[in-house]
Amino acid sequence: VNSLMIVVFLTGAVATILIRTLKRDIAGYNEMQTLEEAQEETGWKLVHGDVFRPPQNNSLLLSVLVGTGAQIGSAFFFTLLASMLRMLNPIKKGQALTAVIMLYVLCGGIGGYVSARLYKFCDAKAWKKNTLATAIFFPSIIVGMFMVLNVFLTVVGAATAVSFLTIFLIFFLWACVATPLAFLGSYFGFRAEKIEVP
Repeated sequence: VNSLMIVVFLTGAVATILIRTLKRDIAGYNEMQTLEEAQEETGWKLVHGDVFRPPQNNSLLLSVLVGTGAQIGSAFFFTLLASMLRMLNPIKKGQALTAVIMLYVLCGGIGGYVSARLYKFCDAKAWKKNTLATAIFFPSIIVGMFMVLNVFLTVVGAATAVSFLTIFLIFFLWACVATPLAFLGSYFGFRAEKIEVP
């Protein structure tokens, strides 16, 4: 708990310093009137207008990856929060993994929302394609790798091989809970205002 509080405090301090510095720099850029003043600036300060420009190509891939990252990050955050609140027992080995999977499924709405907001920022219109890709992309890669490994474990006769019923239940969770939540989050993400850049 002590180390977590130190990390949170230091992260807050660094974020505060960065926000103040960037606000002052952006306000200075907006006040520049002449070309001579702009030529005096060097380095990253010259590209401040390009940082928030939407990508020309692959806006779908960008939004899907960012949405999936938000979903994974929120699932791990909630798992760590549950561990800190002693809701997960470290003696039960499978409980943390089950919690990560369940929270990943339940955070489908977060992934859909973040992906939709970024996709809308990129001025793209194929929202159904974006939402479906967000819901399918990462789970299909993980399930594909898992199935290949599970086939080898079953052939060898390992005790860690997963039964067909468990695989079906995980597929059911993904198809009937995570995917509709991704569509729900995407619905609210596309209804929200377009992200305004500074």
